[in-house]
Amino acid sequence: MKRLLITALICAGAIAVRAQDTKTDSVKRAADTTRHYDDNDHWDDDNSIHWRHHHHTNDYPRGYIGITFSRFDLGLATLIDNGSFTLSPKNQFLDYRSWKTSNVGFDVFQMGVKVNKNFKIYLSGGFDWTLIRLRQDITILPNQPVLTYRQDTIHFSKNRFSSSYLRIPLSFDLHTDENRWGNRFHFVFGPDAGLLLNGRVKQISVENGKQKIDDDYHFAKVRYGGFVRIGYAGWGVFAKYYVNDMFENSPDQAGLKNFSFGLTFGF
Repeated sequence: MKRLLITALICAGAIAVRAQDTKTDSVKRAADTTRHYDDNDHWDDDNSIHWRHHHHTNDYPRGYIGITFSRFDLGLATLIDNGSFTLSPKNQFLDYRSWKTSNVGFDVFQMGVKVNKNFKIYLSGGFDWTLIRLRQDITILPNQPVLTYRQDTIHFSKNRFSSSYLRIPLSFDLHTDENRWGNRFHFVFGPDAGLLLNGRVKQISVENGKQKIDDDYHFAKVRYGGFVRIGYAGWGVFAKYYVNDMFENSPDQAGLKNFSFGLTFGF
């Protein structure tokens, strides 16, 4: 995960530089002439390279599709147990370290329609991780009929219980005109669906060293909810809430849901 974060941050920085250079070039062209121009590799304010050719950049509505590296989320994840931020007795084994339980995600593909200069709708695809740092020295067991754990006699310096999803959000992006510095304010919201890729237990101890065990751990195969992002220029804040349960076919975890919030980069 550390390598992934470093790679993601490097890519985000490179794209930000590329987008800034492109925006500067666009400003220069606007100063030189008022003619419309064609640009097969047009970069929009969402930092994605588009594959569709447009005859005039001011024609609306216009569609686009392409690869991207944007909406990089880095924040904290919180478990909500039947409406409470306090875990019920039957879920106390999932007691976690709040400041080390995180959510990470980003988009790599998108397609949509720019309805006008201040509103666009797009469907995107990317990856999303929820990383729960457990407090107790337990092991969540794989291949069990319900979510099951074992109390261990050894101490884990790291005991992480995580899930990874393919995320598919539908975004409604309201944004202002560019200001004199070429930046905008964004308000983005919409539904978010996810398809489970895998679950994982990662443990580090003196006795056993580093261990990783993959299984679905009864994480919901499909999750759905909503999100909101508010930001300026290339960064802002986000919140995501999934309305269905985190786990399925595990009655004791009924009503346990996932909420996350934090910083987002790359609008």
